[in-house]
Amino acid sequence: MKRIPIALQMYTLRNESADDFTGTLEKVAQLGYEGVELAGYGDLKAKELRQVLDDLGLKAASSHIPLSELRNDAAKAINDQKELGSKYVVCPYLEPEKRTDNDYFRLIDDLNEIGEKCAAEGLTLCYHNHDFELTTLRNGRSALETILQETNPEWVKAEFDIYWLTFAGERPADWLERYKGRSPLVHLKDMTMDGERFFAELGTGGIDLDSVLDLGEDGGVDWWIVEQDECRESPIQSVQRSIEYLKGKQL
Repeated sequence: MKRIPIALQMYTLRNESADDFTGTLEKVAQLGYEGVELAGYGDLKAKELRQVLDDLGLKAASSHIPLSELRNDAAKAINDQKELGSKYVVCPYLEPEKRTDNDYFRLIDDLNEIGEKCAAEGLTLCYHNHDFELTTLRNGRSALETILQETNPEWVKAEFDIYWLTFAGERPADWLERYKGRSPLVHLKDMTMDGERFFAELGTGGIDLDSVLDLGEDGGVDWWIVEQDECRESPIQSVQRSIEYLKGKQL
């Protein structure tokens, strides 16, 4: 049985990282995370960061890189990932003014182009969803469906975010089933089930985590990635509670 490692999206600890990037990575390793998904490299070059990660026993699972940077200099993003030893480049977000039908159609062309460049270098491009991609386009399909159906599945994968799928009224396990083998990275999150639907530590909210975790091996997941966009307690305490929950699952 394949064991899927667990990484932390460092955006969760963005304030701590701004104060002490290397020290925060050390805390992540001490908590038992096996890797990190990067959202910036602190003040380090990719090669320097690779040495820090190696020293701490952490892997670079992937990196979130803004679409503007991928469009303007995909070669740098690719080279950085190779330096880091990471296999995955992730397009993380679309600005609100870039979510028209025409913007999505342009995005599809860009993802195919960038994804082909990544594939040629042995890397994989993934698109990370929020809730807004579940809106319906003029073709009658959601933006997320359109992206996944109109991009080359060999070049462009998904990074399904189970919080945002749930927030949009979807069942995350259905997406993992429908696009089996297409989401090597999965953002594990939980949600309070009150009217606020706030971000929650894993196992403390109402998202059906078991149905997602059960699909990991068959779905071709390479990394489970813990992220909590906002925390009501110390972010370090939050990510500790989440990793302890997953350890209790004996993943």
